[in-house]
Amino acid sequence: MIYTVIKGSGSYLPTVAVTNADFGKNVFYETTGAKIERPIDEIIDKFQQITGINERRYIDDNMVSSDMAYLAAEKAIESAGINKEDLDYIIVAHNFGDVKAGGTHVDIVPTLASRVKFKLGIENPFTVAYDLPFGCPGWLQGVIQADYFIKSGDAKHILVIGSETLSRISDPHDRDSMIYSDGAGAVVLSGVESEKPVGILTHITRSDTREQAFLLRMDKSYNDELKGHLYLKMNGRKLYEYALKTVPLSIKACIDKSGLDISHVERVLIHQANEKMDDAIVNRLYELYGIKKRPEFSMPMTISSLGNNSVATLPILYDHIINKQVDNHLLNNGDHFVFASVGAGMNVNALVYKMPE
Repeated sequence: MIYTVIKGSGSYLPTVAVTNADFGKNVFYETTGAKIERPIDEIIDKFQQITGINERRYIDDNMVSSDMAYLAAEKAIESAGINKEDLDYIIVAHNFGDVKAGGTHVDIVPTLASRVKFKLGIENPFTVAYDLPFGCPGWLQGVIQADYFIKSGDAKHILVIGSETLSRISDPHDRDSMIYSDGAGAVVLSGVESEKPVGILTHITRSDTREQAFLLRMDKSYNDELKGHLYLKMNGRKLYEYALKTVPLSIKACIDKSGLDISHVERVLIHQANEKMDDAIVNRLYELYGIKKRPEFSMPMTISSLGNNSVATLPILYDHIINKQVDNHLLNNGDHFVFASVGAGMNVNALVYKMPE
């Protein structure tokens, strides 16, 4: 049978590091438009306690999202050891395109995937390049789509990239702006023939729109004096409730579909959204299996230093683990792990993967 394996990975992190203290001059407003009168240090301390974020990365003013995507892609192709002309698809997951510094104007024509293919200098006309806007789960959904292409026999090598510049579409007067960051990650997926299951084993996706479609949306600034732009807005409490209810069940369904027991899963690589929320999700997952205390080091995290860069969190996390840049976390030959994400839509997906032996 043909299985889909991760042949190589790469990531790009912007050079501008922004600490929580750098928000000390911000003026934050409530959703009602009323100025928050609490001391800024108190607001920042509370934010850190909930999210676990101490620092995040912002893209340089002279760069855009497709630049980061290209740099991550170059590393992934080199890591995979393939000829770039042999790529059958380039899939770029993002949500806001190439937003330039100083504005929130979305630029998605041509597609970011076409821009990446151009920057890579690929001449093959049958390297199909397209974008995938799917909220934060976009990169993982791109991987799922790639798995279908490869298992059909129509594709051999596919480049899947997640790149985002959330710093450029966040409201500076919204406390949630401290969550968001920038970055890009990429993998090359390849088809291999194997008698035993390897690589992508199972996956699952759901979209809940009846009541949850607008938990993340674009809207005006909380500061009425800041006009002319739309910014990313989030109903954090409702999103937390939705994620805690839905994501553990989806991950469990994906693991059960693979025939594995949770004891065989070495790591849960979850979208780096919010440390408190991610921790609660993974705890709930293990509770669904009757385990009250999850194993130590079962959930690698990078959010404390990198923040939430949407579609880029999972491929960056994976690339850092593979390159031994995440303390106490390795993925060894034969290990099983899970990718999982939740985000705008509301969309949830999960995937069970077995490392080649």
